[in-house]
Amino acid sequence: MISNGMRRTLIWAAVVAVFCLLTMPQASVAQGESAVPFLLLAPNARADAMGEAGGALSDDAASAFWNPAGLAFLLGQEVSITHSNLLPQFQQSDLFYDYLAYRNHIADIGGTISATLTYESLGEFVETDASGPTPISTFRAYEFGITAGYATRILSDLGVGLNLRYIRSVLAPFNVQGQGRQGIASTISFDVATLWKPAMFDNRLGVGVNLSNLGPKLTYIDEAQADPLPTNLRLSFAGQVFKSEYNNINVVLDFTRILVRRRPEIVDSATQLVVQEASVDKLPKALFSAWGDGGIKKVDIGTGLEYWYGSPRLIAIRFGYFYENPNYGNRKFLTYGAGVRYDVYGFDFSYLSAVEENHPLDGTLRFSLLIAWGGNKE
Repeated sequence: MISNGMRRTLIWAAVVAVFCLLTMPQASVAQGESAVPFLLLAPNARADAMGEAGGALSDDAASAFWNPAGLAFLLGQEVSITHSNLLPQFQQSDLFYDYLAYRNHIADIGGTISATLTYESLGEFVETDASGPTPISTFRAYEFGITAGYATRILSDLGVGLNLRYIRSVLAPFNVQGQGRQGIASTISFDVATLWKPAMFDNRLGVGVNLSNLGPKLTYIDEAQADPLPTNLRLSFAGQVFKSEYNNINVVLDFTRILVRRRPEIVDSATQLVVQEASVDKLPKALFSAWGDGGIKKVDIGTGLEYWYGSPRLIAIRFGYFYENPNYGNRKFLTYGAGVRYDVYGFDFSYLSAVEENHPLDGTLRFSLLIAWGGNKE
C-alpha cells in the first residue's frame, strides 16, 4: 500500500512534470536545468510573433522583459497585459500565463520606471489519502514574479536598464515526504541590460545585451536539492530596413543562451563508489563554466520581420522563426501575428506553428492589449 507521504510525493512529482512541459515552448535548454523556467516565456504577442525576438527593438512596456534598457528611449506612460492558454491541444482552461506591465518616464529622475507581474497557473490538483482515491483537499499550483525596474540614458544613443525581481513558486502547498517543509519556495533575482541605437543611423539600428535572472538558487525542501534560476544571456539586433510615410519594415534577430552548469554524479565503474557528487555551479562562476557544456551549440536563435502600414502606424503583420540545436532540445517553430494601433490603444496576437506533427504546443495563441499615453518613442 502506498503511504500518504508517498502519495504526496507522487503528486508533487506530477506537478513538476506538468510544469516542465508547460514551459517547454519558450524555456529553451533550461528544461531540466533550472527552476522557474516560466521566467523565460515570451511575455507579449508582438515579439512572440517574431520568433521570440525583441531585445533590440524594445520600444514598448514589454521591454522590461526583452531588454529593460529600451525603456530609456521611451516617453509617456503605458500599460499592457498579455494572456495565453498553455498546451491548447489538451484543452485545459486552468493552464495559462498572464503578464502585466507598466512603464512611466519621469523627467525629474532622468529615466523611466517600470513594474511587471508575471503569473503562470499550473492547474488544480487533488491530494488523496493513503487508503485509496479519497480526496483530502484540492490545491492549485502556480508561480509568479514581481519586477521593478529603472532605465536611463548615459549617452544620447546608449541606454542602460536594471530590474529587481521577487519570485515565488507554489508547487505543493502541504508537507512533502514528512520533512516538515512544503513544496513552496521564494527568492530574488535581478537583470542588467544595455541598448545602443547609433545616432549615425538615425535610430534605425539597435544592438542590445540583456543578462537576466541573476540570483541565488531556489530551495523547496533543503539546500542540497536547491535548483538554480534560469540565468539567461540575450544578444539582440534590430534594424528598420525600410522607412517611408506609410510603410515601415523592421527586422529582428536574437541569440539566447542559458548560463546554468550542472555537473552530474560520477560513479567509478570498478568500485561503484561515487567519485563526484552531483552539483550545480553558483554565480558568478556559472556565467563562464556554462559555456563548457555545449558551448555555442546551446545558443537558441529567434528571428522575425514586422511590417507596419499607416501614418501614424496603424496595422502590423509579423512573421518569425525559432531554432534550437537538435542535440539540445531540437525545438523549431514558425510564428505569425498581427497588430493594430488606434489613438492610445493597441492590440496584438500571435500564433505558434510547430514544425513537428502533433506537437502539444502547436496552435498556441497569445493576446496582448496595451494603452500608451503622454508621449511617443523619440
